[in-house]
Amino acid sequence: MLKNIRIILVETSHTGNMGSTARAMKTMGVTNLYLVNPLVLPDAQAVALSAGASDVIWSSDYRENIRSSFAWMQLGKIGTSVRDLTLSWSQVTPRECGEKTVRQAINSPVAIIFGRERVGLRNEKLQRCQYYLHIPTNPEYGSLNLAMSVQLISYEIRMAYLAINEKNPW
Repeated sequence: MLKNIRIILVETSHTGNMGSTARAMKTMGVTNLYLVNPLVLPDAQAVALSAGASDVIWSSDYRENIRSSFAWMQLGKIGTSVRDLTLSWSQVTPRECGEKTVRQAINSPVAIIFGRERVGLRNEKLQRCQYYLHIPTNPEYGSLNLAMSVQLISYEIRMAYLAINEKNPW
């Protein structure tokens, strides 16, 4: 089930964030990392900050654009943003994201898409997603590091996965 979950980083500019993201993912059992048009390629800093999750970095899938990342998917695209936007499609909380992701991943791939460190995921990329994920942070200071965001969502995925497996331990 967790093999069907993809974390997609769009236009990442800091290799340390790639490494920290890989660590956050692997800690929760999610290992499919996609790097879409990274501004820099993984390097020694990415490996160092992965803290033993360099296999996630080196096995990551590189794509030139977001469309090629979505080519293999029919459903299950969740776009993230720190901005609390009023959009015409369904917004999910981190907990709902974990639950929806795990339910969908039983049968087909699911992608959770994170944007650039400085500006996040742009609206035109969000519009290609079925769901919009907003992490409800402190309204006075809502700055989350990219890897922190991935960690939080990976944790919710892990908890949903464990809950399903407790009910159906086959």
